[in-house]
Amino acid sequence: MAQTNQPPVGSPAAKFEVTYETLGQSIKLNAAIVRNFLTKGNGNVTDQEILQFISICKYQQLNPFLNEAYLVKFANNRGGEDSAQIIVSKEAFMKRAEGAPEYEGFRAGLIVKRGTEVLYNEGEFTMDGDVLLGGWAEVYRSDRKYPIKAMVNLKDYDKGRSTWNAIKCTMIRKVALMHALREAFPTQLGAMYTNEERVPVEDTTYEEVAEQKVLANANQQELPPEEEAPANAPQPKVAAPKSNADLEANKQAEMPSVFDM
Repeated sequence: MAQTNQPPVGSPAAKFEVTYETLGQSIKLNAAIVRNFLTKGNGNVTDQEILQFISICKYQQLNPFLNEAYLVKFANNRGGEDSAQIIVSKEAFMKRAEGAPEYEGFRAGLIVKRGTEVLYNEGEFTMDGDVLLGGWAEVYRSDRKYPIKAMVNLKDYDKGRSTWNAIKCTMIRKVALMHALREAFPTQLGAMYTNEERVPVEDTTYEEVAEQKVLANANQQELPPEEEAPANAPQPKVAAPKSNADLEANKQAEMPSVFDM
């Protein structure tokens, strides 16, 4: 029978359970459900992190079972663990922004360098030779005179992970849009971040940690001392070097004659 992670009996999270409704569906969350089904990564989430996750899901009316929100926590290469991060889907962001009566849409695109000129292109299209620098976005509210703008630098988020390598333009544009939406609607979207915005933590797999330990201990163990030969042990015989005449004679003997073929 598979074992599940349960919070300690005396911990606050063990007794904490909430039920709320979102879009006509009843959502029940407790520590066991969050630990076993709504957490990603190889780190151990704390009771405080679980309670915070449940509170945000209830307050923001998120449905984590539809992947609208989940917890991420990794062990780092310093032997400890990074803080857990609450990740929210882009769809959850957009639904909450569109639900605000002041919301009037957005524009978003890429910042590229074409030759010596820096362009702010809308959408995700680039031409051969363009150098991608970042992303930009504008969010419009009916009660604001100017749009809320955001510009983000590519090098702050692109750490060479597989998804960023495959769809770099899509990812950086999405990051800029999430920044602008959160600034435009802090009440609805405060403390919520998407996976694209998550600056990669120093997460390492079990195999990487094991390899690091091997390398760290590689020079810690002393090698056994070399055994010395007994004083009366016979010494290996070393052949005396041959003279030039002997070498020439051997060469002639080994060389086949063309007349023998």
